Amino acid sequence: MSARVVDIARAWIGTPYVHQGSAQGAGTDCLGLIRGVWRQLYGSEPEVAPAYTPDWGEIGGDELLMQAALRNLIPVKPGGGATPGEVLLFRMRDGAVAKHLGIRAGVGEAASFVHAYDRHGVVESPLSAPWQARIAARFRWPEPR
Repeated sequence: MSARVVDIARAWIGTPYVHQGSAQGAGTDCLGLIRGVWRQLYGSEPEVAPAYTPDWGEIGGDELLMQAALRNLIPVKPGGGATPGEVLLFRMRDGAVAKHLGIRAGVGEAASFVHAYDRHGVVESPLSAPWQARIAARFRWPEPR
């Protein structure tokens, strides 16, 4: 399934950034990308996403993305091997809410992830040391029913 997830995510590359969007080719944000991949894998989304701000540096809020990921995805234990297709949840600075998501595409020397962000849309970026240091949690997709 991991190769399928990466293929689906890469098909979204070039989709413009639209806050709270989730339409391939028309507009999405990082959560919208995950929602879109979910729809392609399972048909319908597991829950309705609440309204949220685009601020990656938000301090003192609820960990809504972490809570939703824990309800719907399978956590990867810290130190577990990297697998293409994992959902990566990023905390952009200490004390901030974890508010950015991506999908691991490449591993090892070619480590990369697919994500959406303002002024860039959906892109595949190197999973460089600074990005890796910001990973707050990793998740696997559940097996289709």
